[in-house]
Amino acid sequence: MTKADLVENVTARIARTAGPTISKKDCARVVDAFLDAIKEALQEQKNIEVRGFGTFKIRQRKTRMARNPRTGSPVEVSARPVPVFKPSKELRAMVAGIEAHLLDDDGDDDLHDS
Repeated sequence: MTKADLVENVTARIARTAGPTISKKDCARVVDAFLDAIKEALQEQKNIEVRGFGTFKIRQRKTRMARNPRTGSPVEVSARPVPVFKPSKELRAMVAGIEAHLLDDDGDDDLHDS
């Protein structure tokens, strides 16, 4: 799904529930503002928690050794912050097609544990 598809979907949902009160252009501005707010918060090293959806965080990646694919020589990759997304228990359950209360805290379903 692209951002344009997302705007189309959100506009259609709003039109179904509240009538055609928002234009596609205004909906695109809302989606852009939402995404910009997430980017700015992550840039400021803040976590964003959307209940029932998930959490956007910054995780510090450690320094590690890698290899230059062309020469094969070892190269040190420095530590750096990376954005990560952790889905909520409800979202993991919805994607898996099971009820949320059947998931462990680690995301595994209890149905197949034996």
